[in-house]
Amino acid sequence: MSKQELNLKELFIQEDGLTEKQKNILAAATEAFAEKGFAATSTSEIAKKAGVAEGTIFRHYKTKKDLLLSIVSPMMVKLMAPIIMKDLNKVLDHRYEKFEDFLRAMLENRAKFLQENLPIIRILIQEIPFHAELKEQFIEHIGIRVLTRFKEIIEYYQAKEQIIDLPSETVIRLTASTALGLFATKYVIAPEDGWDECVEVERTIQFLMCGLSPR
Repeated sequence: MSKQELNLKELFIQEDGLTEKQKNILAAATEAFAEKGFAATSTSEIAKKAGVAEGTIFRHYKTKKDLLLSIVSPMMVKLMAPIIMKDLNKVLDHRYEKFEDFLRAMLENRAKFLQENLPIIRILIQEIPFHAELKEQFIEHIGIRVLTRFKEIIEYYQAKEQIIDLPSETVIRLTASTALGLFATKYVIAPEDGWDECVEVERTIQFLMCGLSPR
């Protein structure tokens, strides 16, 4: 088992009732899904990575999709949601003087978070659009809480007349989709392309400010 798989296995240590083989399977599946995507990964590949027979996987998980949900569901509830909110609050609880400074802090914060939790984040980005169950869980455990905090932030900067007078949901959608495009390109679409992250972050901020600043 690779060093990355061993690190991933640590994510599942505190899961009650998992056998050693299940932990190996979940770690191997997480790495494989993150690298190749759910559809392109076979259970035979996962079994080989985990050092178990393919039949062992199906003794614990009826289908490959059950395996995917067994990875993402507990990660979403027990790991990702608390970490995301705690990590986000470091930025959200600080009242930056300018919206531009807030954007910079947020993008830098998210970049660090993505680097530290890349396999699970990759799976979320790749698979949420194609699995209604994952989308519902994301909205329930993360989306609603994050949206509420961001609405407060947007309204704060609108009151300071630093953001155009648009519905806060619209501002969040435009900002989030732009940031997602930045990170999806780096970590999923073209991870091998060399680029200067600091330069790209600043370009993203200027792009957003051009569209969101009051005329």
